[in-house]
Amino acid sequence: MAAAPTTGVDPGDVQTIRRRLRIEHDHPHYKWVALSNTTLGMLMVTINSSIVIISLPDIFRGIDLNPLAAGNVSYLLWMMMGFLLASAVLVVMFGRLGDMVGRVKIYNYGFVIFTVTAIALSFDPFTHGGGAVWLIGWRVLQGVGGAMLMANAAAILTDAFPAEQRGFALGINQVAAVAGSFLGLLLGGLLAQWDWKAVFWVSVPFGILGTVWSYRSLHDNGQRNAGSLDIPGTVTFAVGLTALLTGITYGIQPYGDSNTGWSNPWVLAAVFGGLAVLALFCWIETKVEQPMFHLSLLKVRAFGLGNLAGLMSSLGRGGLQFMLIIWLQGIWLPLHGFDYESTPLWAGIYLLPLTVGFLVAGPVSGKLSDRYGPRLFATLGMTITAVTFVLLVVLPVDFSYWAFAVVIALNGMGSGMFASPNTAEVMSAVPASQRGVASGMRGTLLNGGMALSIGVFFSLMIIGLSNSLPGAMNSGLQAQGVPANVAGEVAGLPPVGSLFAAFLGVNPIQALLGPTGILDHPGVHKDVLTGQEFFPHLISGPFHSGLVVVFLGAAIMMLIGAVASWFAGSPSVADEAAELREAAREGI
Repeated sequence: MAAAPTTGVDPGDVQTIRRRLRIEHDHPHYKWVALSNTTLGMLMVTINSSIVIISLPDIFRGIDLNPLAAGNVSYLLWMMMGFLLASAVLVVMFGRLGDMVGRVKIYNYGFVIFTVTAIALSFDPFTHGGGAVWLIGWRVLQGVGGAMLMANAAAILTDAFPAEQRGFALGINQVAAVAGSFLGLLLGGLLAQWDWKAVFWVSVPFGILGTVWSYRSLHDNGQRNAGSLDIPGTVTFAVGLTALLTGITYGIQPYGDSNTGWSNPWVLAAVFGGLAVLALFCWIETKVEQPMFHLSLLKVRAFGLGNLAGLMSSLGRGGLQFMLIIWLQGIWLPLHGFDYESTPLWAGIYLLPLTVGFLVAGPVSGKLSDRYGPRLFATLGMTITAVTFVLLVVLPVDFSYWAFAVVIALNGMGSGMFASPNTAEVMSAVPASQRGVASGMRGTLLNGGMALSIGVFFSLMIIGLSNSLPGAMNSGLQAQGVPANVAGEVAGLPPVGSLFAAFLGVNPIQALLGPTGILDHPGVHKDVLTGQEFFPHLISGPFHSGLVVVFLGAAIMMLIGAVASWFAGSPSVADEAAELREAAREGI
């Protein structure tokens, strides 16, 4: 690629280059130390963002809480949401703090908080609802530490690597970030089989290692930007995003006679109120002298469109994880002889091709994008991912595993091909003094996308199930001897209970029919109803109807991301030697 013009030198970038060259003189391998440490940090954060998802059945058994009982669905949702919400809300603020007081300093504090909270999560002293509240509270605090790490990792790397190697370095880091969300599924399945608290123990030694290592090894060579925190912007952003995500989350739960909560006045107030507060936040950011969220950066084409593509990718990836877990744990694995208690472990194992595809494509794409520019690789990656979502719709519910493995491996490759060049494109498009804020803005969109995907994709799936599950449930129960009045009553219940049962790998028939006493009546085939195959067969048809809605929606999101990636372009790589000569001529 052609070098960037040498006019209009960025003084902050010049100072960052000079500091980096001085550090490289004294520590020739410093950039690789920075890459290794920030990769560990990103892995730790993103593994913990997903490790709980697949471990939820064992966690709820460990604290003696039935997640399908009335009122307990909220615990389930916040166990997943709390971490993501805290990270999404605070990551911009910590990016801004990194620009002000030093990115490495805030990053180090993030390691400390993350480690302390992992220890606290490992020693839950309560059971039932109290145990769930303990875990949710500490997960939120762990999200604070995660936000500190995520907000500054990409900025530290951007400062540590020369422009011509930045795509590779940021690509490795981003590959670790996204791969961590997939690896968390495998680790959660493995560790929860041993002890549910091991899901949290695993972060402790890595957290201690990362804390000591980052404190002793990392240097702040980035450009500082003195100023103050934007308190009005921080507060309105936190309130608006929290209200929006809370409303969307509770929109999943039934309200009155409706299968979802979208007619609930409180849900609508939270969603529209959150949007109104976020609009107020955008207005505030245009008026304050030192805004937290530099909206002007979104006018930079590569930054604005690159972040739009990243948001679409994050939404689709979150939806993919949830739907594949439901598919494997609730339907495919029980149909193939796996008992419900072992399905989390095997779901993680059977999803390995997804992770392998991502790990193979990510670094290669990052290296090639340094040479040829990010546009082609980011666009092609999103296009491949869109195609795989369509292929997942075509697969039968009781699929041949090898066909499924090929499709999810291609999905992982497409995501990996996109992630590296997209990260380099976004981070290289901003001035050196605003890299912390830019990294935070990017992190907010990625974490916010994952959190939004919970509400968006579960709502889409519930809409799909609502049309076909009641009829299938009614006829299926009556075929096994359940009286028509009882079968009709159970079939008329909101499908969210059956959906979460499939998500947790639990057969809900015992919970639904047990209280009625009907299972012990003559002529009712109790062994069939509570056996391993009845519920998966029952839900497989309606589930596929919902899957069509969900995955076609995800494919459209990926195509939007592909278009955004193409028009974001390929920013030219700066010629640092020429930039330093120009700075010397201008007296900078």
